Amino acid sequence: MSTSAPNTAASSQDNATKSMDKIMALCKRRGFIYPASEIYGGINGFWDYGPLGSQLKKNLRDAWWQDMIMNPCWGRTGPNGRRVETVPVETCIIQNPKVWEASGHLAGFADPMRKCASCGHFVRADQLWDIIVTSSDWFNSMIQEFEPSPEGTKYPKVDAQRLMQWAKKKGKKLAPNLAVVKNTEVTMSFLATRINGQPDAPLDVTEITQYIATEQLDATGLQDPCPRCGGPLGEPAAFKLMFESYSGLTQTEDSKVYLRPETAQGIFIHFKNVVDTSRVKLPFGIGNTGKSFRNEITPRNFTFRSREFEQAELEFFCHPDDSQDWYTFWRDFRMEWWQSIGLAGVNLTLREHDKDELSHYSVGTSDVEYKFPFTAPEFGELEGIAHRGNFDLTQHQKHSGAKLEYFDTERGELAPNGQPKGERYLPHCIEPAAGLDRGVLALICEAYTVDETRPSPELMKFHPRIAPIKAAVFPLVKKDGMPEAAEKLHAELRAKFGRLGFIEYDEKQSIGKRYARMDEAGCPFCFTIDGETLTDGTVTVRDRDTGAQERMPMENVSAFLAEKLGV
Repeated sequence: MSTSAPNTAASSQDNATKSMDKIMALCKRRGFIYPASEIYGGINGFWDYGPLGSQLKKNLRDAWWQDMIMNPCWGRTGPNGRRVETVPVETCIIQNPKVWEASGHLAGFADPMRKCASCGHFVRADQLWDIIVTSSDWFNSMIQEFEPSPEGTKYPKVDAQRLMQWAKKKGKKLAPNLAVVKNTEVTMSFLATRINGQPDAPLDVTEITQYIATEQLDATGLQDPCPRCGGPLGEPAAFKLMFESYSGLTQTEDSKVYLRPETAQGIFIHFKNVVDTSRVKLPFGIGNTGKSFRNEITPRNFTFRSREFEQAELEFFCHPDDSQDWYTFWRDFRMEWWQSIGLAGVNLTLREHDKDELSHYSVGTSDVEYKFPFTAPEFGELEGIAHRGNFDLTQHQKHSGAKLEYFDTERGELAPNGQPKGERYLPHCIEPAAGLDRGVLALICEAYTVDETRPSPELMKFHPRIAPIKAAVFPLVKKDGMPEAAEKLHAELRAKFGRLGFIEYDEKQSIGKRYARMDEAGCPFCFTIDGETLTDGTVTVRDRDTGAQERMPMENVSAFLAEKLGV
């Protein structure tokens, strides 16, 4: 059995050059991702997957399941010299609320929010300026009126006349509640007084923006603006990120329940059950996939930050003395795994968290990060690998009263017979936690390619293992027995490979248009039945990425496809 990574993508285009608008348009047009409840106007923060998108997501989920549960780490041995061992569970979306009390989610799972006094829009306090800079239409319009100073763009020069003209024209439309739009002269006077009064202390972009958002400086001090309308934001206040509901007929505090914000806690509370009912011994992991829910204040960037999402998480339990080695092992493998399914290249990186970034319980955390078009040139989190210590088991043992220590028969002092006496301890946990929706989005962004030399320039270069359409079969024309031969080959391939993805059959339009349609959907191989097929039994196979074609015996098609798909 091979313990090496499957073939990876040969090259990668820098996503900084890709258009997210065009990617989203292709996703809608080809049935990858739709807005949820679209015929009713949609619902912010929720997305549905179409035929190609749901299969793409299933393929990603199946790849994770195969490589993390069924054949962990491609059969490799871990730091202890043994094969990595993992088992699955499936846990409920709704758990006893005491689970979330013990985990700290009820007390701490709330973000400080700020509400716009003018339009009522909420924005996370800790993400305000990132949202303004990256997502605010009025800010990005206004910044065009500034001129870079010799010190660089951090301290721009303010042209008062240009800014006032902007306020009276574009600003009135884009930011009707911005102070400089509502009361231009007074607001500009505050800014001028500051600039002229302290010429040796230039203002940065944030400070300039605060001045033009302030209408009553003496009464309020500098104001932060709403990214949407420019109105003043209120003070931060706690906002619950967990969706609430009720279990049973009565709606009281005692019947209140929550949609889970993560799948991990369902694993921790069944640690003892798994140990007692399965023939597993430390070190081992428990994994699951499933939906989680977070009432995100500002869902944005397509499916990157949404309110309903799917996770693929593994909790790997080990002895405290071995935990650092296992953390390094899982960190490196998870990076290699994402590379193996097509994210190899300039858009993928592994980043170790600084100490001041770590959660209070974390011994160490790394993120596999991806350069999405909307984060470029920066990166966004794709998966986190966290060394959680024994925090979670400690919390659940404390709050539930259940004994969650593990008795390790292979450790402890040696008895007179030379055998270990055993050691009882709370295991440490290494957690590789991936977002499947973010994974799908990364695969789509990575696959999206524009090649102007082709008749149809847009194509999706999915890795064959992940591609939602594995192959397509075409008759060159709808006559001379070609459709019958093509349908026979299609039926054979679908019977053998249909569990892995779609095997398409298409006899409409010209062969060139059919190739282009499959390229746009990401199908890696197209098999064409033509006149030669009927005489010598060979077919044409076309490679999506290169457009190259070769002939092979029809009887070899199945073996060829099996090799390319790695099955």
